[in-house]
Amino acid sequence: MARFQYRARRSSGEAVEGEMDLASAAAVAAQLSESGLIPVQIEQGAPAAKTKEFSFAAARKRRKRVRNDDLILFCRQMYALTRSGVPMIRALHGLVESSHNEMLKRALAGVIDGLESGRDLAGAMSVFPEVFPPLLTRMVQVGENSGNLEASFEQLAIYLEFEKQTREQIKAAMRYPTFVLVAIAIAMAILSLFVIPTFAKVFASFGAALPLPTRIILAISNFSVAYWSHIAAGLLVMAVALRKYLATASGAFLWDRSKLRLPLVGSILFRATLARFARAFAMGYGSGVPLVQALAYTARAIENRFIAQHLDAMRNHLERGETLTRSAAATRMFTPLVLQMLAVGEESGNVETMLLEVAGFYEREVAYEVKNLTSAIEPILIVIIGAMVLVLALGVFLPMWNMSTLMRR
Repeated sequence: MARFQYRARRSSGEAVEGEMDLASAAAVAAQLSESGLIPVQIEQGAPAAKTKEFSFAAARKRRKRVRNDDLILFCRQMYALTRSGVPMIRALHGLVESSHNEMLKRALAGVIDGLESGRDLAGAMSVFPEVFPPLLTRMVQVGENSGNLEASFEQLAIYLEFEKQTREQIKAAMRYPTFVLVAIAIAMAILSLFVIPTFAKVFASFGAALPLPTRIILAISNFSVAYWSHIAAGLLVMAVALRKYLATASGAFLWDRSKLRLPLVGSILFRATLARFARAFAMGYGSGVPLVQALAYTARAIENRFIAQHLDAMRNHLERGETLTRSAAATRMFTPLVLQMLAVGEESGNVETMLLEVAGFYEREVAYEVKNLTSAIEPILIVIIGAMVLVLALGVFLPMWNMSTLMRR
């Protein structure tokens, strides 16, 4: 797959510009012809046009970032406006006037400039990746190519609301364990820095040696106090190096694969990503986009390179003539129930409905797992707290017991 930028004209003579991810320029030309467009120029790997009026580096310093709530409201408004037949540029001008987020305002103004210069909506939005994520621009591209743009915005609003709800539920479930662990860590730091050194002075006055657990805690405390600047610098260097590595292709792939294997949370992220895939794929397939092309768009819209690699393998199976069900089974990502639903959809010719059922199935599983996340964390939290309390008990109460023995002697 390669990215091509094209210029074309409608039958009325209106100029159109945009981008496509296809195997060759001939495939792009064929797709444009199917959409009723006359290709004028097709180039591979051309850089996206930049907007002079907007600088993200300056906006990051001066303006408030675009939140998930802003994108949900934007998608809802665009759905209502496109459904009612309001011209696109007029609709965007209205959103610029009504928006309260300066960064979103400037981005929408840049999108209007892109539309007036002949670009399509997805291409104009892709110039602002820090405002419009890849999922949004890809779904808009699918909607434009299929002539069903309002459905794209409706599905985007539904998914963004689901993603927001899932994220808030996970944060709520993790809030209590985080507070408990932070409180225990602060208590251990206070004991290590102030309480246990006092015990060491008292024991030294009696000429007695501290117990082994207390000596270990005291050694860690002395090391941290003496070399805290080196430790902080080392952690900073490691954080910067890790961030740069994750910005590379191999690092991003490794992180996308690792976060799906995290204890407790990994399965939730995995199912949520598959729900996003099923809903986006259903919209693209149901809108008349060719199956292979719809799968390619969807693989790049889910924002997970590990799963996208499996979806590319699935697309290769489809290109070799295999059925959708067999191609999905070859990825080993889907449960037997989901594969059975896809098989029924293929046999009945209603794949779109079955894909929406798959999305609903995964979304219900995510909601159930998030609801029970707190109860799943509690046993692990008890073990961690127990281990910390044991360390504190060995480090504090053993010296006190030894001190009482010395006093009796």
